[in-house]
Amino acid sequence: MSSATDPLESVEVIRLRIPLVKPYKLAFGKVEAFDTLIVLLRSSEGRCGAGEATLLTGYTDETIGESWRHSCALADALAGASRVEFVRRIREIAASLPFLSTSFMTALEALDAHPLLQVATPTRVPILGILNEIEAGALEEEIERLLATGYRTLKVKVGFEVVGDLQRVARIQSLVAGRARLRLDANQGYTARQAQRFAGALDPAGIELFEQPCAAGDWDAHMSVVPYSTVPLMLDESIYGLDDIERAAQMKAARYIKVKLMKLVSLDGLVEAIERIRLLGMVPVLGNGVACDLGCWMEACVAARHIDNAGEMNGFLKPSAGVLAGPLEFESGAIVLKPGFVGLPDEAAFSRFETARYRRRRA
Repeated sequence: MSSATDPLESVEVIRLRIPLVKPYKLAFGKVEAFDTLIVLLRSSEGRCGAGEATLLTGYTDETIGESWRHSCALADALAGASRVEFVRRIREIAASLPFLSTSFMTALEALDAHPLLQVATPTRVPILGILNEIEAGALEEEIERLLATGYRTLKVKVGFEVVGDLQRVARIQSLVAGRARLRLDANQGYTARQAQRFAGALDPAGIELFEQPCAAGDWDAHMSVVPYSTVPLMLDESIYGLDDIERAAQMKAARYIKVKLMKLVSLDGLVEAIERIRLLGMVPVLGNGVACDLGCWMEACVAARHIDNAGEMNGFLKPSAGVLAGPLEFESGAIVLKPGFVGLPDEAAFSRFETARYRRRRA
């Protein structure tokens, strides 16, 4: 591990647009590609650390264009900076630009070989599978394929139209027949009245939770759903930091709280949030469905030590290619972490998908 006063040799930022294998259907739109920012930090000894931010319009207020401009300015400011100065500068912008800040801070943590990114023995981290199909025959085939793959938790996207969503959920419950848990996710797609109708009409059989029914900032709308819901609720888009976690606990807003590395700036910050959720009597869920293999690997490393339910860090299965030189191993519905695995970048992937690149060396 490098000294806190050891300056960075260079800071490089790369903007990517990576097509998905198939469109990812969400209540606020169809996602066809990941807009991703990669930060590469190099030490004077030649070591490299990489961090990721994938920006999803509709989920976060940060945009890829804004993040790119800020990242180039940060590269200018941080090349040659000490660790202390680096952390100070990133902390200054963390509240307003958490995704961007995470890409820089986790690159530093990777450069300095953070203990959370290392495992002593092969470790399995179960994750959930996503149900995308609509047509009955295709949906049945998808369910059977995911179960055969080893998934024991499946996510169903709702938030489109209440009656149609209820019918699809009921069909899925019948097809799954208790062989897996179901998580329902509205991605803020319902009004308060719609969410009340949907949550109140659910048959709870096999349903683990119902996630983020209403707009992230509309806590009143969410709380109006609480007395109607037949299943436990989970907040996601409403949660950005410890203050939001405390608020959720005080209001008794949800049984489950989902956290993502890209909103909590650092590995240590993510662990702190997970433990705070648990201390306040709620259940932490971890994982980003819109992230490349770099971010998913980091989340899986944290989940291996701090999470006891299915991870949601399945974003790496959606793009047509990863950004890591070595593949993130996956088998039987689980990420497999191996000793010695290092999340080093793949220049070949960058050359295929990059739309811009900027590098600043130490003066």
